Amino acid sequence: MRPIVPLAVIAAGIATPAFAAEEDQAQQIVVTGEGLAATPAAPAYDVQQIERDRLLSAASGRIDDALSAAAGVQQFRRSDSRSSNPSAQGITLRALGGNATSRTLVLLDGVPMADPFFGYIPLSAIAPERLGRVSVIRGGGSGAFGAGAVAGTIAMTSAGPAQLGLLTGSALVNDRGESELSGTLAPRLGSGFAVVSGRWDRGQGFWTTPASQRVPASTRARFDSWSTSLRAVAPLTPDIELQARVAAFQDNRTLRFKGADTGMNGQDASLRLVGRGAWAFDALAYLQTRDFYNTVISATTFLPTLDQRKTPSTGAGAKFELRPPVGGGHVLRLGADWRSAEGRTIEDTYRLGKVSGHRRAGGTNSDVGFYLEDDWTAGPLVLTAGARADRWSVRNGFYEVTNLAGAIQPASTTYADRAGWEGSFRGGALLHATRAIDLRGSVYTGLRQPTLNELYRQFTVFPITTLANANLRNEKLFGFEGGVDLRPLEGVTLGLTAFDNEVRHAIANVTIDATTRQRQNVDAVHARGIEASASYTASRFSLAGSLSYTDAHVRAPGQPLDGKRPSQTPRWAASATASWQPAERWRLALTLRHVGLQYEDDLQSDSLAPATTLDAFAQVPLAGPFSLVLRGENLTDEVIVTRNSGSTQDLGTPRTIWAGLRIDMR
Repeated sequence: MRPIVPLAVIAAGIATPAFAAEEDQAQQIVVTGEGLAATPAAPAYDVQQIERDRLLSAASGRIDDALSAAAGVQQFRRSDSRSSNPSAQGITLRALGGNATSRTLVLLDGVPMADPFFGYIPLSAIAPERLGRVSVIRGGGSGAFGAGAVAGTIAMTSAGPAQLGLLTGSALVNDRGESELSGTLAPRLGSGFAVVSGRWDRGQGFWTTPASQRVPASTRARFDSWSTSLRAVAPLTPDIELQARVAAFQDNRTLRFKGADTGMNGQDASLRLVGRGAWAFDALAYLQTRDFYNTVISATTFLPTLDQRKTPSTGAGAKFELRPPVGGGHVLRLGADWRSAEGRTIEDTYRLGKVSGHRRAGGTNSDVGFYLEDDWTAGPLVLTAGARADRWSVRNGFYEVTNLAGAIQPASTTYADRAGWEGSFRGGALLHATRAIDLRGSVYTGLRQPTLNELYRQFTVFPITTLANANLRNEKLFGFEGGVDLRPLEGVTLGLTAFDNEVRHAIANVTIDATTRQRQNVDAVHARGIEASASYTASRFSLAGSLSYTDAHVRAPGQPLDGKRPSQTPRWAASATASWQPAERWRLALTLRHVGLQYEDDLQSDSLAPATTLDAFAQVPLAGPFSLVLRGENLTDEVIVTRNSGSTQDLGTPRTIWAGLRIDMR
């Protein structure tokens, strides 16, 4: 791992003077630790909130489980973040998939979280207990860092002392002897605060291989991961606050066969300056260093065939947004952002268990964007319109093969640099028709660059090898939607959205022959569907659910996948949670989740059967600040097929029971 101590020292040094604010100043200053408030037209887009209570009651304790409260949020595969290959942890919405790269922009306190090389999300590094809420914004288009939001945006906001208390922590163990240990300290320091948190998960894992397919080399999906973060927030003036965050994580897993080890690690740092005066602004800069490794074991000889021993990458970015006081019912946003991703993969190839050669591949992608957006409130009607211009570039791409003596082989190549401008826009309207009815509609376009992984790295998931493609074009989105939000009775909310989204030049894993696929631009992935949500709250009882139906197909004239559903995308997805809090610190919850039929590949030759699971969560106060926590995953022990390729399968989480203690000191 690369050290981040210098960045941490700088962040702490900047923040420390503000913590020394005098007591009379502290009475006038409110520090939130958040970005600027959402604009008036934000609800014009299909937004679902996942509140902290729901995040904390995820039966697995994992963020990918918590995000499933919004139906249609999915990773490329059904495996959770303990038993999947990290490179498959791409997040998408509205069945706009095609491969494992995220088509959803995932932000943590305004910072993009996608891996700079692969585009996956480091899910094990995002602990639900550190978050205050999550906003799931379906559909394309966004302000800052909007290039990449072709399927939507997931905006995560960290929790502060008001939500965390001074000290929280938990220690749990499950029926397989696996453990989860986490803790958070959140003291108030003068007019600001700090949050120090850590988490460690480890265990032997469950069998992902069906009993009938196990061989002596088969093994459980072992995992061992930790993450830690330090976040400091301090006021510089009554209207301006400084936010600093540093984090580090590591995650090691073993998948399917002994020796098939895979993992990731990373270090992140960011500084954010937020001004909430008449001239509101949000300035942000971040730096990320990441690495990934993966050993591929043959399913016939059970010997190594590839050791992707390092994939070092660096991500950097910045943004500045200004909201000048234009008046007249307008909220104007002007901004610019910049992102850069540089990385390479360093691999050893094997023949009969011995090193036979070496491969290296990588490059640099960057994007500079300029955006403006205006919300105009005129009585009950809010109109919004915005535009982005992005200057993208693909540079320094290479693929190099060398033999054991280090001599470069003929397959090696250096790719030409490319660059260009792309424009995108979004607009919408929100009508507060009555106190109980809101009508909304929007139209948008979007852009996503191919990742370094898609451009330059090939990989194998036996028996299929997927080739890279350095000539991939940018994906472009065009979509529109309309919806209604109802509040017919006190405590009851209902939402319904109909949408039509099309990703042109979509990048898909296209079948070449029985053992080969390649990443290619197809004409489009077209998705139409509906999304519904409902919630009911009465005293200490609540019921919340969401439903997604998506009719998606690939448009690729003249190719076998034309008209077929994108791989790994279900038509139906649903989630519902009933919870009861009979008294303070009590919480009982049941979550029912359904994922419909999916297909393993682009030709729909292998299917993944529908899966319906039931989860449970219970927190019961004991003495003092201590509570008993019980969690149950997949209580009905539903068979969840996560991979089905020819004659081999992988399975998802079986029934798992957790028990432990939680401490909560206010």
